Amino acid sequence: MTMSEAKSGTPVIDLNKYPIQPEALRLIPETMARKYNVIPLAVENGSLLVGMAQADDIYILEALGAQARMRIQPALVQPDQIQQAIDLQYQAYKEIEKHLNQAIELGEKGKAAAGESSNQAVVKALSQTIEEAVKHRASDIHIEPQQDHLRVRYRIDGVLHEKMSLPLSVHGSILTRIKVLANLNIADHRPQDGQFSHKIRDREVDIRVGIVPTTYGEMAVMRILDKKMSALQLSQVGFSPRGLATYENMLKCKYGMILVAGPTGSGKTTTLYASINQIDRKGRKVITIEDPVEYRFKDINQIQVNPRTGLTFAAGLRSVLRLDPDVILVGEIRDPETAEIAVQAALTGHLVLSSIHANNAVSALFRLLDLGIGRFLIPAAVIGIVSQRMVRRVCPHCARPAPAPPPAQRAYFNELGENRVEFMYGAGCNACSQTGFLGRTATLEILTINSEIGRAILDGASADEIRAKAIKSGMVPMWRDAMLKAKAGITTPDEVLRNIFSIDRAGV
Repeated sequence: MTMSEAKSGTPVIDLNKYPIQPEALRLIPETMARKYNVIPLAVENGSLLVGMAQADDIYILEALGAQARMRIQPALVQPDQIQQAIDLQYQAYKEIEKHLNQAIELGEKGKAAAGESSNQAVVKALSQTIEEAVKHRASDIHIEPQQDHLRVRYRIDGVLHEKMSLPLSVHGSILTRIKVLANLNIADHRPQDGQFSHKIRDREVDIRVGIVPTTYGEMAVMRILDKKMSALQLSQVGFSPRGLATYENMLKCKYGMILVAGPTGSGKTTTLYASINQIDRKGRKVITIEDPVEYRFKDINQIQVNPRTGLTFAAGLRSVLRLDPDVILVGEIRDPETAEIAVQAALTGHLVLSSIHANNAVSALFRLLDLGIGRFLIPAAVIGIVSQRMVRRVCPHCARPAPAPPPAQRAYFNELGENRVEFMYGAGCNACSQTGFLGRTATLEILTINSEIGRAILDGASADEIRAKAIKSGMVPMWRDAMLKAKAGITTPDEVLRNIFSIDRAGV
């Protein structure tokens, strides 16, 4: 706990490290906390300690005292910390459950007026579910019917957390509401995709919906699209200074292909979007072909893939080439036709950026071969390949040295040759919702197709031979880049093991 005394004797508190008591939160409702920009902290000796931006406001102190029915002890807190604490601490799960139970009761009455009230209760519950997810930095909301309950989970920093267990009787109402918002067919129980926007106070979030039938009913996943992603810079992705310089040099090329490789959820799209932000969009024409278009960019022409109308990646790419582009971003190369057209575009004076599913940078080259690209074309067309994974960042507010598990210590030693027991770990605080992690960063390896690598490809070298030559030429393998991040306290060695595990590299 960090606490010092202000000149007036009023305590000054850092909310990132102060443990807020649940019983204190129950004394001041969220609406009042937001109105006066205060956060109740603790009950001490019959007084309620309250964090305030203005601790000498008598009117606010009297209003809080009347509500809590006890003496108010003010504490000075930074205004932005108060807002963040209100968002995190006032969790609406009980309120959500109350609305849904109300919907069940009204639905059982079967009257028209009761039915309308029941629908309103479901609307409020779903709205609060989305707001809670945004509060906790969730990227996805999973609504999953089980045998005897409805499970609601949030994916936060890549990890799923179960947040609510609801009665199955509300499942149909919630799915219907989601379908209505996403403009889907409520009577269709086949897989469906849609999208809608949701306003939360002074901001609006876009939500992408996927619905599919399971053995216990329809499952829905709502992906929350953070519009801040469209302003992400390459320096925020996770490149090392040397890696960033290498990649920026690739982007300066007038033509050729740059691929970002990795499995689903490895941050490929994030890196591609940050790359687009690095490119001159005033003097160069940039066109993207995406499935779907998740974020809107200024001064960029974005095309949404629509297979129903024949607009596939391949068809869109073929049309784009007739529109005088300088830079083309293809969301994903997944079939031989798209791969062939993309390579031809790279060879004929266009800079092509795309993602591809591959485990590492070298295997992405062989993936192109599997898709039918001639071995002689790859060195001429491909500038370089970035392969990546995502790891969680240690929360900077509660980071402290702690022993790593023995397998993580061995993996670290095998890679960097250092015997080390302690690393930086998050103890858990209000800022990170007691998880010890706050946000994620990419771990990357960058393969530049230089003359030596090009000759190895033409000579039919194996993946191991090409990888050895690449490392000799200066490529830092992803595993090593990740362990260097653990050494710097950005992540932990066991987080590296969890996300980039390789038995031959870990030695465990």
